[in-house]
Amino acid sequence: MAWSDRLNADPLPWLLEAETPAVRAATLQRLLDRPADDPDVVDARRAAMASGPIAAILEAQHPEGWWVKPGPGYAPKYTGTVWSLIFLDQLGADPADERVQRACDYVLRLTPTSVGGFGCSGSHKEAPPAPSMVIHCLNGNLLRALIGLGHLEDERVQAAVAWAARATTGEGMARYYASATSGPGFACAANEGQPCAWGATKELLALARIRPQRRSAPVRAAIDAGVELLLSRDPAVADYPMGWGNTKPSGSWFKLGFPSGYVADVLQVLEALVELGHGQDPRLANALALVLARQGPDGRWRNQYAYHGKTWGDIEAQGGPSKWVTLRACAVLRGASASPPTPPCSTAPTR
Repeated sequence: MAWSDRLNADPLPWLLEAETPAVRAATLQRLLDRPADDPDVVDARRAAMASGPIAAILEAQHPEGWWVKPGPGYAPKYTGTVWSLIFLDQLGADPADERVQRACDYVLRLTPTSVGGFGCSGSHKEAPPAPSMVIHCLNGNLLRALIGLGHLEDERVQAAVAWAARATTGEGMARYYASATSGPGFACAANEGQPCAWGATKELLALARIRPQRRSAPVRAAIDAGVELLLSRDPAVADYPMGWGNTKPSGSWFKLGFPSGYVADVLQVLEALVELGHGQDPRLANALALVLARQGPDGRWRNQYAYHGKTWGDIEAQGGPSKWVTLRACAVLRGASASPPTPPCSTAPTR
């Protein structure tokens, strides 16, 4: 059965509407295999840069490249510097835009720590965070964004990739810190020192953007460890290790949404595994069924986690029909049915 045969109706005309050019550009590339230099993609991306959520984010940017206040930019959520950059990448902002690259340069100047990973800090001081503040979810989110925006070859990005691998496998990792990443295998202080599947999902999405032939042995080992963790439980149940006495998975796992901060949903687990070539693993059957069950009779999905009122202008209505979630779901269903899967890559030339 073709992936589109599993839809209740064809959402493509809706996703390709000119009124939402960012979605249109992403749909052309992710569902119709148009290259980045395709005239329709170029036109849609140009329109997206001048309107909608991308324009709102860029309009709020300080001329020096930061948002709200100088510094590493973890606060405030979700309008601070690192979140604005992460969301720009998720929205498909043009890597060639000077404002986007100014943001990349600022983040690359202030978020790398002495241990290599990207650290979180809400300070207004223009100084790197302490090494004890490196955490998998932020490191993965920033890595994916910076690779997607063309900075894979930057030595600071390479250092963060190396940190992700070392911190995951424990090989070559000299020290962990109680305040953030607290041990190998995605152990995290925010999860009482237990492995964090949210952090694993973010790191895998970042490492998936490195072409397979460019992945070092440590990176491949880290990917294997992350895949093992995510497939160790049924993603449709999401009963991954839980700290602080929790016995029931966070409800956020089951709220399919857009954009994505440090929280991951079941659909994002599928995105990571599909991008890494595991979309046909039989252990994903229940998760794929869960996603399909959320589809409306019109072939559309709703945004159940829209960060309403928290970003530079609402991207979509909370609970309303969602082009972005629909695109995410369709891309996963398509990728899970493809054989062999197409490896993902950066959307921009390296800088």
